[in-house]
Amino acid sequence: MTEQGYRGPQTCKIVGITYRQLDYWTRTGLVVPSLQAAKGSGTQRLYSFNDLLQLKVIKNLTEAGASLQKVRQAIDYVRDNLSDDWSRVTILADGAGVYACTSDAEVVDLLRSGQGVFGAVVAVDMVREQLQGTLRELRPSTEDVGYVSTGGDATAGEG
Repeated sequence: MTEQGYRGPQTCKIVGITYRQLDYWTRTGLVVPSLQAAKGSGTQRLYSFNDLLQLKVIKNLTEAGASLQKVRQAIDYVRDNLSDDWSRVTILADGAGVYACTSDAEVVDLLRSGQGVFGAVVAVDMVREQLQGTLRELRPSTEDVGYVSTGGDATAGEG
């Protein structure tokens, strides 16, 4: 099975971030393009659907006021402890921290412990559904832009 990849400009459009944000988050290792890293002049990064999901989660958390440092801690926790199984995670953010929960019981426990008022609750499975809807709306025609299939020689242009 081939996986569809997304180039930088298309990734930005899908996720709703600027290219500057994408570039910074990638250069600092917050998100790493899993299909293809840029290898010098003339090459482009290629992001997978899971990369888009991570980017959208990061965007939602930062828009809710979470610092990039706290977001990085939560993202690293998921990567290190959940084998990148983002579908099981609900991420909550308050003024003091960002918390990754893998069950409804953990969310309830966190709320009961009086951690504070949460400015963001990001259920990753819901973000996944939003992204899939966005991708359906933006489904490119054969001459359209920004994606490539990693299983063959055909690539789409930047457009």
